[in-house]
Amino acid sequence: MLKTGLTPDKSIALEKRIIFALDLDAPETAKAWVKHLESRIGFYKVGLELFLAGGFPIVEWIIKQGHEVMLDLKFFDVPRTVASAVRQTLHSGVSFITVHGNDAMLKAAVEAGGRDKILAVTALTSLDQGDLTSLGFSCSPEALVVSRAERALAIGCKGVVASGLEAPLLRNRLGPSLCIVTPGIRPISNTELDDQKRIIDPGRAIRQGADHIVVGRPLRRAGDPLALAAQMQEAVQEALLHK
Repeated sequence: MLKTGLTPDKSIALEKRIIFALDLDAPETAKAWVKHLESRIGFYKVGLELFLAGGFPIVEWIIKQGHEVMLDLKFFDVPRTVASAVRQTLHSGVSFITVHGNDAMLKAAVEAGGRDKILAVTALTSLDQGDLTSLGFSCSPEALVVSRAERALAIGCKGVVASGLEAPLLRNRLGPSLCIVTPGIRPISNTELDDQKRIIDPGRAIRQGADHIVVGRPLRRAGDPLALAAQMQEAVQEALLHK
């Protein structure tokens, strides 16, 4: 039975709603961005590019500044290797760890100590129906996302990474216990897709059930990143107040 009228977790602090994507190739550049944005943003994503450049030291530096980290390495390997990789990350104090794998990989990640940290990647926001068809999927993006999210929640994952376009389906079907982290965020005034295909604006993402939104290039390219962050937070706050 569908559960209607459910909202994202309202206990999350406003400065933790936006996760700034540090998709950068140098630790010093990443540190400069953290210092520039930390008066507004207290949650940062470290992906494959920055992690290869800075490793755990950049992750631990961000956490020592009093912020949270989403370690977005999208682990995908045999279950034993995924479990070992998760255990390697636990000492760093990261809040979220992404796994882009099947049920066995997710189960291994959860059992390795990641029950309160693992986010299952559902379908990348850079993929649309044509991409999924070319990859051999006969279902729609929505059906794929819901199926993967249902299994992730049953396995014990903290939540999922999913487009805001699918967030209402997930929130209605799976209730408030699932943490939904939404990439592919663009301000209403920004029409640049970059490599994203399923995008959504900040306020709409929260209204439709997202707990956190991941933003990178729109902030990095803004003339005044702090001002844009403030505008996006206002949109988030407005969306939460009217839930």
